[in-house]
Amino acid sequence: MDDFTGHTPVMQQYLRIKAQHPHVLVFYRMGDFYELFYDDAEKAARLLNLTLTARGTSAGAPVRMAGVPVVSVDQYLARLVRMGESVALCEQVGDPATARGPVERKVVRIVTPGTLTDQNLLPAKSDAVLAAVHFALPAGLPGAGALRGAHPAPADSEIAIAWLVLASGDLRVLETSVAELPSALARIAPAEIVIAESQRALLESAIPMHVTPDWHFAAERGQELLRQALAVNSLQAFDLDSRPCALAACAGLLEYAQQTQGQRLAHVTTVRVETDSDYVRLDPVSRRNLEITEPMRAGDAPTLLSVLDRCATGMGSRRLRHSLHHPLRDPHAVRARLDIIEALLREELASTVHTSLAHVPDLDRIAARIALRSARPKELAALRDCAPALAQAAALAAGLAPRSAATLAGALALPATLVQLLQAALLPEPALSARDGDVMQHGFDAELDELRALRDNAGQFLMDLEARERARTGIANLRVEYNRVHGFYIEVTNGQSQKVPDDYRRRQTLKSAERYITPELKAFEDRALSAQERARSREKELFESLLTALQEHVAAILASADATAILDMLATLARHARTARWVRPDLVDTPGLLIEGARHPVVERMIESFTPNDCRLNPERRMLIITGPNMGGKSTYMRSIALIVLLAGCGSYVPATRARIGPVDRILTRIGAADDLARGASTFLVEMTEAAAILHGASAQSLVLMDEIGRGTSTFDGMALAAAIAQSLVQDNACMTLFATHYFEITALAARLPAVANVHVAATQTRDKLVFLHQVRDGPANQSHGLAVAALAGVPRPVIQHARALLAQLEQGHPLTGPQMDLFSVSAGTKAAPPAAAPVPDALRERLQALEPDALTPRGALELLYELRRLAALDPQDPA
Repeated sequence: MDDFTGHTPVMQQYLRIKAQHPHVLVFYRMGDFYELFYDDAEKAARLLNLTLTARGTSAGAPVRMAGVPVVSVDQYLARLVRMGESVALCEQVGDPATARGPVERKVVRIVTPGTLTDQNLLPAKSDAVLAAVHFALPAGLPGAGALRGAHPAPADSEIAIAWLVLASGDLRVLETSVAELPSALARIAPAEIVIAESQRALLESAIPMHVTPDWHFAAERGQELLRQALAVNSLQAFDLDSRPCALAACAGLLEYAQQTQGQRLAHVTTVRVETDSDYVRLDPVSRRNLEITEPMRAGDAPTLLSVLDRCATGMGSRRLRHSLHHPLRDPHAVRARLDIIEALLREELASTVHTSLAHVPDLDRIAARIALRSARPKELAALRDCAPALAQAAALAAGLAPRSAATLAGALALPATLVQLLQAALLPEPALSARDGDVMQHGFDAELDELRALRDNAGQFLMDLEARERARTGIANLRVEYNRVHGFYIEVTNGQSQKVPDDYRRRQTLKSAERYITPELKAFEDRALSAQERARSREKELFESLLTALQEHVAAILASADATAILDMLATLARHARTARWVRPDLVDTPGLLIEGARHPVVERMIESFTPNDCRLNPERRMLIITGPNMGGKSTYMRSIALIVLLAGCGSYVPATRARIGPVDRILTRIGAADDLARGASTFLVEMTEAAAILHGASAQSLVLMDEIGRGTSTFDGMALAAAIAQSLVQDNACMTLFATHYFEITALAARLPAVANVHVAATQTRDKLVFLHQVRDGPANQSHGLAVAALAGVPRPVIQHARALLAQLEQGHPLTGPQMDLFSVSAGTKAAPPAAAPVPDALRERLQALEPDALTPRGALELLYELRRLAALDPQDPA
């Protein structure tokens, strides 16, 4: 044990508490402030911009300190948690009146990024998730504790992740593989990870980590903690009885969560075992590329969530966020959601549902705070007052046809006994805290009513006593009064002293009067002087008893919260479907996609007119090779298809005129250019790493988006890699693929493999203007319009002219280096000679034979003229 001899008693108490919590900031309660000392004070002063002071000495050294007011502690906690810091709140638990030496203090709660429950610390529309990761390493592996720095786990390691939303009591566990671990963590998105000390080196993550002793991750302990939490003798019903790795992860998670809260987690009443096959899997790259909830670039750029989220409650917003990151693979569960959306649209009830739910507070967080005995009176009053709104929403849901809507309706309404208890116990407008008094309802407790009467009606009692005593004694000028020094008294002038009754006892002698006290007045004084404090103390006792009585209703409140979140989310999706003209997707068992009139759900809201396009993929047509100019809309087209599949998996209507969607097990994307120079990864290495992950992970039911693969290296290297990757995706992975490329040579793959089709994003170019049509048409593009796009970007005209001359040489088959031509010898004014060979007339003839004049629109005819002009090479200086 550390020796704190020489320190003052207060510092000895602080240092003993700090020794128990060495890795967190200790907020030590002293009166109206939380104080930090020594190294904690310096760190907090730096992070929070507090004033660092030195006051007094302890053990012969100045005591460095910094503090924050108790009344504003939440804002400081929020800032620290956002920085990944943890804080131990050390409160006074002893009675100052009876304390000898420092008042007894102890840590009542540890606030960490993953264990937030306070409304003031939590974002309304997202959860703080606490996760524990446990590796079941293969037998014979050297001890992981000997490793230094990040070290990958063996590929055949079994991994379990247990995670908990402490603010709602939602506990889940997943067994996965090393390969799937990054995707699983990206889906769960924990705010904090708990891991055993010997396994810390196996996990590399930017997420804040808490390292605990290995024995916290014992499977036997996990089984014990779960049985206690779930109040069961066996975990067989939860499919956890024969999962030692999962039980170990649950042990580490629950040990840490209970330690931070300083109590049992009464609202954790069930656990769900997830599998990798429950959801359409998306790796971290795909989640980022599709901009589901976070934009790819910093700022307030719109995301899928920001466009959709018009939920009436924070619970609905959080459920929508969760659903977008967890598209379902079970078609029955998806159809149940679609049925409710369809019924809401048919009955035109979505807005009415939202009107009812707008009056509902954050039920799951209130339930959690009741379970943790930290709920505030205002929260309980809000729970009481929302009962009519929930009953109305339940009636609306019960009127919908789908069976799943009736299930929601049954869970929505709060139990009548709960509502009656809250109505009887709480004032209509209770104070913020039970410590402030004026929380409990009048008539709820006779003792409290008496104390309040003493507190509030002392003046009337004194007036009545004075009138009675004047009548009894015959002393007309007798007065009953009070002062802080002598308390209550009866004052009689010296001239009337002979009339004073025998039961009067002298309290004070004045020059012209005597002051007395009677047994009745003394008894009243004893009660009245302490009535206010005793009333507050009694209210605190009653409020604690109320929290105890509410424990049995926690499960019902959580069930209502879950039903509210689902109904709110589905009503939001229904309203969006109506305003944005979305359609119900048809989920089929046969593989493939048939989407007509596909639109990008975010982009269509940002521009005035969006050009819809079709997509058809099936086992006979597994890959679309997409060519066309930059800025033409290739990436938007691919993302729109992926987002439609994702939305369908969430049980949402989709932005299309028709959508028939077969089974999809995962969505994989390789879009855009990025590097990770901090880890020594160039743009091309990142590109190839993402491509490798797709080649290893894609199955016949996967949707793959591959955009401009191979452009990070030399032309021929990139072209060779792109061609080989495309062929492997078709032949080996057999997945559904949208493959965008500028390598026109790859379009020849369609002639070799019947499962490949060419499409292009159309554009037309006049002599001085490039027009993007954003239409996806069959066949390959005949040019990339790269020079025109460069001109649009503002590249100087002389540079464009020089590039045009170089391009003309390349199109004649002349290399830009070597003895035939020097790259820098071609000037902007160089004119290319007409090509010696004449394959163009054949292409011209084929194009003329293929056209249907009667089907041409005026705009199409104009485009055709420009196309024929290029094919005939009538103008060698044409920008094409």
